[in-house]
Amino acid sequence: MNQLLTLGSTLATASGHPCTIETFLGGGGQGEVYRVLVEGRPFALKWYFPQQATPAQRQALATLVDKGPPGAGFLWPLELIEAPAPGTAGFGYLMPLREARHKGLVDLMKRRVDPSFRVLSLAGLQLAQAFLRLHAQGLCYRDISFGNVFFDPATGEIAVCDNDNVAIDGQGGGGILGTPRFIAPEIVRGEAAPSTQTDLFSLAVLLFYLFHVHHPLEGSREAAIKCFDLPAMNRLYGTEPCFIFDPADAGNRPLPGLHDNALAHWPIYPQFLRDLFTQAFTAGLHDPAERVRESIWSSALARLADSIFYCGQCGAENFYDAEAAAGPPGPCWSCSRPLTLPYRLRLGSPGGRPAGRQVVMLNHDTQLFPHHLDPGRRYDFSQPLAAVQQHPSDPGRWGLKNLSGAKWVMTGTDGQLRDVEPGRSAALAAGVRLNLGQVEGEIAV
Repeated sequence: MNQLLTLGSTLATASGHPCTIETFLGGGGQGEVYRVLVEGRPFALKWYFPQQATPAQRQALATLVDKGPPGAGFLWPLELIEAPAPGTAGFGYLMPLREARHKGLVDLMKRRVDPSFRVLSLAGLQLAQAFLRLHAQGLCYRDISFGNVFFDPATGEIAVCDNDNVAIDGQGGGGILGTPRFIAPEIVRGEAAPSTQTDLFSLAVLLFYLFHVHHPLEGSREAAIKCFDLPAMNRLYGTEPCFIFDPADAGNRPLPGLHDNALAHWPIYPQFLRDLFTQAFTAGLHDPAERVRESIWSSALARLADSIFYCGQCGAENFYDAEAAAGPPGPCWSCSRPLTLPYRLRLGSPGGRPAGRQVVMLNHDTQLFPHHLDPGRRYDFSQPLAAVQQHPSDPGRWGLKNLSGAKWVMTGTDGQLRDVEPGRSAALAAGVRLNLGQVEGEIAV
């Protein structure tokens, strides 16, 4: 039940606009959140409990409002509300209202949503980019957890909530240490305060949850704990942490029947992603300087999305693993039947070497974006510039349709040059080379 504000009452924003309290949305350790209307537009209002409504919190909020959001995806404090209704004390702040389409990782854990691997890859990429922008402004989040992050299971678009605890790196106060299970080991041990470096650990835990629906440190050691009290948690997450897939220490492996999500998901992903998680929870577990940076996660998760191809029998998403691609692909993880690779497009700068080029699997629904074709617009997935399409009269023929406004040049398997005007398609065939403007591509099978 709401206790702090009266439904139907009106407050005033710092800029003088009336704010009408409509609906109680929920409460937490710091205060309560309401749906409000300001000049007919819906927002969310967080109102602090009296013991949390300190001058330091007010000043921190004023700083965040003044700085503005570091980028898209943050439900950032927009305006302070300090003028209380009669008989009401304290203050709060206005922020964008989280849309109903955004679901929490708790929904993922409880199987209330079932997003595709592509959506998970894009959600993870957006999370990495969001925290990269936050940290680039000299800020740390301090409380990254699945209670504060939401995503659209249809598109991967994210929404980061509870940004009122964001602080300048190295200057955070207020006793915010983070959420249990997400807190970096050095904080658990009392050796450090929240910082951008501890944010990186929490981000890695969040991403592991996103892709494995499991915690990276909860294996056989967690199962052996009889009383999950504070000393036990301190050992598991602070003084004796051990990655469940640590290649050098098998003492905390996940157990069948208890940790099936981790056991099922880990072998599905390509080696480059598993290597990053291994780094994050082995070297990065003990040395903050060895943690995986947001930019590295971003590059890997964009690559992960491009690595997806479909099983021809059951339709399940599988991953092309270039590191293990010397022979034929392994069986489908879902139906165990043999997999057939589709055409793939190797992208690189004009005259670039094939080694290390970006590889995009050309599925029936593949689209290319500025991220792929414009080096200056990396991670821009706003507008497709190319799409795989079936020939309208010959179902056995496929092409890559030019959706951009620029002409491409195709070198066919016969060595002849052909223009691919906007709206036209280049045939998918092994050995075809494409000049796509700022990048070149070669089709392989």
